[in-house]
Amino acid sequence: MKGITNETIELAKHISMLILDVDGVLTDGSIMLDSEGNELKVFNVKDGHGIKMLINEGINVAIITGRTSGAVQRRARELGINDVYQGCDDKVAAYEDLKINYALHYKNIACVGDDIADIPLMTRVGLPVAVGDAVEDIKQFARLVTSKEGGRGAVRQVCDFLLKSKGILKGIIDDYGKA
Repeated sequence: MKGITNETIELAKHISMLILDVDGVLTDGSIMLDSEGNELKVFNVKDGHGIKMLINEGINVAIITGRTSGAVQRRARELGINDVYQGCDDKVAAYEDLKINYALHYKNIACVGDDIADIPLMTRVGLPVAVGDAVEDIKQFARLVTSKEGGRGAVRQVCDFLLKSKGILKGIIDDYGKA
């Protein structure tokens, strides 16, 4: 991951919410339609496990996406993500709602994006992150850029970075070793 410095590690220690886009972040950005017009999405299981680890450690995860899909709602439910904002033409309104509902300061929020529609969020959070295959125009707004692509482990890299920065990841791994 590009951008890991003492400063970004310090920023990560204060993150209590991770906001994720879907297409291009939780997925590879492909949109598949079946013959009946149903939208299909492919999610990465490692990303999902990283999200579950964050939630288990008390770090909230939210989804804010411009598109609407039943697959997103189902995946969020499976992972325990309670805050899902779909069909957002105004992602900032959803972000402000989360800040109020959780009494958060912008420094407590990280966001992962991939395209210019995510810039308004990236400029409002304490730790903006771009996936490795994000459009170049968004990378200039990111403090971190994953080495993995969206839908291919980028979210897991962010989750692991947050947990490691907080000194939690080693304990989680140790616990799995005891099982």
